[in-house]
Amino acid sequence: MNKTAFLITVYQDQREKEHALEYLRELNELAKTYGFTVVGEYVYMIRKFDAGSYLGEGKIEELSQRATELGAEIIVFDDEITPNQQKNLEKGFKRPVMDRTELILEIFAEHAQTKEAKLQIELAQVRYQLPRLKRMWTHLSRQRMSGGHLKGEGEKQIEIDRRILKRRIQMLEREIDEVKLQRETKRRARLRSKVPSFAIIGYTNAGKSTLLNALTDAEVLVEDKLFATLDTTSRQFLLPNNQKIVLIDTVGFIRKLPHALVAAFRSTLEEVAHTDILLHLIDVSHPYAFEHAEATYEVLKELKIDENKPIITVLNKIDLCEDREKLTKFRIRYPKTVRISALTKEGFDDLYQEIENAIKELRKPLRLKIPQSQYALISELLRLGNVLSTEYEDNDVVMEIEVPTELEYKVKDYIV
Repeated sequence: MNKTAFLITVYQDQREKEHALEYLRELNELAKTYGFTVVGEYVYMIRKFDAGSYLGEGKIEELSQRATELGAEIIVFDDEITPNQQKNLEKGFKRPVMDRTELILEIFAEHAQTKEAKLQIELAQVRYQLPRLKRMWTHLSRQRMSGGHLKGEGEKQIEIDRRILKRRIQMLEREIDEVKLQRETKRRARLRSKVPSFAIIGYTNAGKSTLLNALTDAEVLVEDKLFATLDTTSRQFLLPNNQKIVLIDTVGFIRKLPHALVAAFRSTLEEVAHTDILLHLIDVSHPYAFEHAEATYEVLKELKIDENKPIITVLNKIDLCEDREKLTKFRIRYPKTVRISALTKEGFDDLYQEIENAIKELRKPLRLKIPQSQYALISELLRLGNVLSTEYEDNDVVMEIEVPTELEYKVKDYIV
C-alpha cells in the first residue's frame, strides 16, 4: 500500500499527553507496517469531541490544509471514529480517512496465513464495513418520479449490499465453527498426551517468534514490525531434564486493541486458555515496558482467562536494557520472573529451571483410595493424571498418582 499518510491523535487532559505521544509513535509503526509513507503527524489537546465530525469544522479545515501541503493522500486517526464521523471527516478533508481499528484490520488481513486467521479477519472486516455502507454509496444520485418518491440508486445498493454482507457473516461464522471443531479435536489429543503446554504471550514485537525459533528451530518469520506474524504456531521442545513440552506462539497484543479484533481472535486465543502455563514475554528494553505488560493482562481479562493460571514473566532483550532498577521493579511486581535475551540465548538456563519448577507444581503426588463405583472420577484421573501405580482392595481402587491441581478438589475425600 504505497500511499502517503498524515497521522492524527488527540487527548483531553494535559496528563495524557505523554501517552498520546506514545500512541502516535505506535500508530506510526502500524502505518509503516501496512506500507504507508508517513509524511506528517499531529497531536493536540481537545476540550470536547464533536459528535458529528469528531474534530469540528475549524480544526478540520486547518488540518486539511496542512495535509495538502504535506502531500498526504490519506488521513489516519489513532482513535476509533464512528461511521458518521468518518463520512463527515472525508467530506472535510477531501480524501480517505481511516481509524486505528481499520488500519489494524487491514494489517491483519495482509499478514494472515492460515485458513482460520483469514476467516476471522474477514469476519471482523465485514462487521466493521456493515454500518459504513451508506458512506460508500453517497456518490450515487437519488431518483425522483412524478406521483411519488423512489429510493435512490445508492439506497437500493445499500440494501443489496447489507443483505450480501449479512449472508457472508453467517457463512463465515459457520466456517469458523467447523475449523474450531477441528482444533478442539487436536487440543483433546494434546491433553490426552499429558505433555505440558506453554503459550508464549505478550505485546506485539516483544520477541515471541524469536524465542520460539531459539528454542525449537521453528523458522517462524521474525521482523521488526508490529504483527509480523499472526498465526498460532505449536512446536514440541525437550527440556534439559528430558521433559517434553509443547510451546505455542500466539498473536501479539497491543494497547487499544479494537474490540472487533478481540472477538475475531477469541477462538484462536482460546489456545491460551487451554494451555497449562503462560510465558509472558516482555521487551524490558522498551520505555513503555510496564504499560505493555499491563495491556497484555487487560486482554487476558477481556478473554476471561483464569487469573489463577500459572504465569512465568520472561523479561526479554536484557542485552539492550541498561536500567537495572527497572529490572528490579519488574521482579517485585511480578513473581516467577526470569531475565533472558532470546537473540543471544542469555539466561536460558534460568528459563529452563523456571519451566521445570512450574511443571512440578502442575501435578500433586497423592495416594488415593476410591470406590470402584466412582468409575467416572477414576476414568477422569486415568485420562488426565499421571498414574504411578494401581492396586485393588475389595471394592476400592488404590492409586499412587500425580493429580492435576485443578482436579485436587474432586479427590480430597479419597486421600489416604
